[in-house]
Amino acid sequence: MNIAIAIDQIPQEPLPSASEAGPAPKRIVVAYGFWIFLLSDIIMFAALFASYAVLVRSTAGGPTGAQLFNQATVAIETACLLFSSYTCGLMSLAVNSRRYFRTYLGALITFVLGAIFLGLEIREFVGMIAIGAAPQRSAFLSAFFTLVGCHGLHVTLGLIWLTVMMVQVAVFGFAARVQHRLLCFSLFWHALDIVWVGVLTVVYLMGVSS
Repeated sequence: MNIAIAIDQIPQEPLPSASEAGPAPKRIVVAYGFWIFLLSDIIMFAALFASYAVLVRSTAGGPTGAQLFNQATVAIETACLLFSSYTCGLMSLAVNSRRYFRTYLGALITFVLGAIFLGLEIREFVGMIAIGAAPQRSAFLSAFFTLVGCHGLHVTLGLIWLTVMMVQVAVFGFAARVQHRLLCFSLFWHALDIVWVGVLTVVYLMGVSS
């Protein structure tokens, strides 16, 4: 007995329209919003890079980048931030496998490296201001402090975010919402590394060679 039924004989119900289907799930809305946030941040940094490129030679008779920048300190900052991106990735892997100790260890190393980076950057700013190379000294210094300082502010916020997330892991465990927030943090931290590579190239390497 043939019980096969032709596909075209099966009644097809029309798919609901977007308005009938209702709003998208919260996790999709949050993920979409976070990507918009990252892209807007990249656009903001692109504008700061453009401003710096225009004003880099407007020193008003003041010190230039070649006279101010310490390449050894910049190298240590770069190593700390790039390695923190690696440990952040290890933390993400530990979260996926639900391993508490490795998650905390990865977060701790990431935090320490980020704090070292931030401390070196603050020391650089304080040293420059102490010798009269403050933001108001020239357009070049205004652009420098704005660009590098904005990145440093993002690193500070990232460290605060990481601390809050570890508290949430301790309280809620590896709940789905916590894992999603940690994924967002990981994307944010990696984006800061990408921006820093641009800062290293445009500000410090090109600034010393010019």
